[in-house]
Amino acid sequence: MTHIADLRKSYERAELDEAASHADPLQQFDQWLQEAIASEVPEPNAMTLATVAGNLRPSTRVVLIKGYDAQGITWYTNYESRKGRELAGNPFAALQFHWVELERVVRIEGVVERVSAAESDAYFHTRPLDSRLGAWASPQSEVISGRGVLVTNAAKYAAKFLLQPPRPPHWGGYRLKPDSWQFWQGRKSRLHDRLRYTLAPDGQWLRERLAP
Repeated sequence: MTHIADLRKSYERAELDEAASHADPLQQFDQWLQEAIASEVPEPNAMTLATVAGNLRPSTRVVLIKGYDAQGITWYTNYESRKGRELAGNPFAALQFHWVELERVVRIEGVVERVSAAESDAYFHTRPLDSRLGAWASPQSEVISGRGVLVTNAAKYAAKFLLQPPRPPHWGGYRLKPDSWQFWQGRKSRLHDRLRYTLAPDGQWLRERLAP
C-alpha cells in the first residue's frame, strides 16, 4: 500500500517570471485558460467556488466558468442552493482553477453580484433541453427521498413546457468582480513561482511576488 505522505512530484514544466507576465491579471488569466484549453486538460473550465455562511463556516463546490471579461468571472446556478443562500448573506467569495497537467493554479477573490435577468435568460436558452428541464427538476441542496424525485420532476416539467421551458425564477448567473488574483506555477524543489495582483484604489493592479 502506498502511503500518502510518501507521494512526491517534482514540478518542472514551466516558469512564471514577472518580466514575461502580463500587467493586467485578466490578460494573464486569458492566456493560461486558453493554454489549458489548447492542451486538452480535463475540464479546463472547472473552478472551485468558496463561500462563507453566516455562522462563518466555509464551504466549497466545483462550478463551471461561463464567461469572463473586465467586469468579472461568470457562472450560473440555482439561487436557492446552499451557495446561493450563502452569497445572499455574504457576497464575498473566492474561486480557484487547478490545471494539474500544466502544474498551474489561479486563485481569484472578490465580491459577487447577480448578473442581469437578460443575461441569465440569454445563457439559459443556449443550454441543451435536458439541462433546462433539470434546472426546474432539481431543488438543489435540498434533501430528497431518492433519485426518483428528480426523474419524476423532469418528466412533469417536460410535459408542462414541452420544448420551450422558460428560465426558472430561482436560477441565473453570478459574477465575481475580482480585487485579488494569484497565479501559481509549480517549480522544482518546491520553490514555486507565485504572483499576486491586488487592485489599488486608483483602479490599477499592483503585481507582487509571494514566497511559495
